[in-house]
Amino acid sequence: MHGAPSVSYPVGRSRNAGRLLLLLWICGACCVAAACLRLGKADWRFGLLVVSVLGAGGAAWASSLRRVPLSFVNFDGLRWSIPGATGLHAADARVALDGQSWLLVRLAEPRHAARWVWLERRALPQRWQDVRRAVYSRPVPAGQASTDPRSAPARAQHPLS
Repeated sequence: MHGAPSVSYPVGRSRNAGRLLLLLWICGACCVAAACLRLGKADWRFGLLVVSVLGAGGAAWASSLRRVPLSFVNFDGLRWSIPGATGLHAADARVALDGQSWLLVRLAEPRHAARWVWLERRALPQRWQDVRRAVYSRPVPAGQASTDPRSAPARAQHPLS
């Protein structure tokens, strides 16, 4: 049985993440509007609800203006990593949301905080199926690695080379 391919895939700011946050904010704003209508009179709770929904929207908008540098997430056949000083080195991946042309993936290292990344087909379409296979592959337990050279994963290559 062959393992998932080694792959390097670009990650950065995601339009889908922005759309999802906007949808969640709109739902929250609608709930606040319904609660304010239910209260019937303006009191301190009304003000607190309005300030909280406006503050959340302002914080989301301000964070959308920040530039996010493009980086790469790498899969070596067993573990995931993000190179760099604050990157991950040996993480496991779990898919949280799968939209077929985009994935929200949770990368977790033992004894470290998890990191969430959005992977989108439009970032590198020719490697999309490879990254999907890698994300959904099961890690091979350390003591059960195959000695068959045909099942050994290839070395990760930069996708643009």
